[in-house]
Amino acid sequence: MLGFPNPVNEKAARAVAGGVLAIAVVALAAGWHWLLVPLALGFWARVLTGPRLSPLGRLATSVVAPRLGAPKYVPGPPKRFAQGIGAAVTTIGAVVGVALGVDAVAVAALAVIALAAGLESVLALCLGCQAFALLMRLGVVPERVCLECADVGRRYGGAAARP
Repeated sequence: MLGFPNPVNEKAARAVAGGVLAIAVVALAAGWHWLLVPLALGFWARVLTGPRLSPLGRLATSVVAPRLGAPKYVPGPPKRFAQGIGAAVTTIGAVVGVALGVDAVAVAALAVIALAAGLESVLALCLGCQAFALLMRLGVVPERVCLECADVGRRYGGAAARP
């Protein structure tokens, strides 16, 4: 049950990001900061189990992505790292912003998530993946993970993916 897929269909990842973007924009526009709670739970579900326990992940992988054509595979570790960042940001927003009533933290968390999800869903620019790539270059991420990311295109027949 636990685990994250590797590789990841980028089309499904972008569909998840589109759903996150929609929820974050609604939360910001309506002042429904409590939506940080289901957002955080969704991020944690995806970090721990990939799309298995995430309703948004299941919708993206089972319904949306198949309608977008052939899968485009990218390495899983950078996407999991990005989900982890989303989990951290939304959890801080939910705890400090919602539970403790610090509206500015809730708004900031939603804005950061909306920005990152918007870049991923619209432009295929994954900020978490970019941070992961930087950590690889700095030697923070183990070499075995770096090698795994480097050869995903060869292993799965798709174009070489950017971590």
